[in-house]
Amino acid sequence: MTKKERVIAAIEQREIDGVPSSFSLHFPADKKQGEACVKAHLDFFKDTDADICKIMNENLVPVFGTIHTPDDYDRLIPVMTMEDEFMKKQIELTKQILAGCDKDVFTMGTLHGICASGIHPIEQAGINYYAARQMQVDFLRWDEKKMLSAMQRITDVLCQLAKAYIEAGLDSVYYASLGGEYEFFTDEEFAKWIKPFDIQVMKAIKEVGGYCFLHICKDHLNMERYRDYAPYADVVNWGVFEAPFDLEKGRELFQGKTVMGGLPNRHGVLVDGTKEEVEAEVKKVISDYGRKGLILGADCTLATEQDLDKVKAAVLAARNS
Repeated sequence: MTKKERVIAAIEQREIDGVPSSFSLHFPADKKQGEACVKAHLDFFKDTDADICKIMNENLVPVFGTIHTPDDYDRLIPVMTMEDEFMKKQIELTKQILAGCDKDVFTMGTLHGICASGIHPIEQAGINYYAARQMQVDFLRWDEKKMLSAMQRITDVLCQLAKAYIEAGLDSVYYASLGGEYEFFTDEEFAKWIKPFDIQVMKAIKEVGGYCFLHICKDHLNMERYRDYAPYADVVNWGVFEAPFDLEKGRELFQGKTVMGGLPNRHGVLVDGTKEEVEAEVKKVISDYGRKGLILGADCTLATEQDLDKVKAAVLAARNS
């Protein structure tokens, strides 16, 4: 099987010649844009030999002005299109990386969900991540109408990005959903303010013929919030060790869906294990879960300084399982 054939067979839960793998990391600041970014991606794909070439996205919704209130947020978040510079940069980067990829790989573009994309303009104004998250929650409770109006505009351009990814030649979109933590939204708030936008984008991915990889980000999660997402996802990935929520629980929650994961991303064998220990852990994950409907991966992005020889050891161990 080619890498692409292997991944698609895993998604469709058919017989495979080995378990496919996907890993990614955020590249250093000097390799996040331009030719350096393209080379960093291609070097990473070559060095790890993973079955999925995942293209990162550092072209975030930009800051449009200082935001102090929901009125500022609504007023300063404009209608955006693929003609906006940050979107044009991401698609151009995608095309350049895609042109350099081996043709037998399965390709994927990263799309930050509405919760994350909704705070990017706040963060880029100099507010730290946790403060920005809390501002988002507070603003929605303060003036839901104005916040949702702006969030709809962001969601609409995310749908355009999903379409542009697939039209550029990618096989799939990695949709990173945020907001499932217990400490920010209540279950009712998540269902009202985040879930509809998430599902709108996931539907858009499917409508243009792409495979949808749902990534559920962060820790201390109420995973039950995502049960209804299953019909719109082809593959689901979450923090097995971060949530925490093991693979077997995920199999029950997302019945019939392929899962991606099995390894921690910032501790454990990929960080401090030997290659032999990496191989043994990969074989254990696959033996415990089974080969059907599994793509080996990590909870989330690996550390920028990750030893890629260990990643390759995991990839080969899974492929030879």
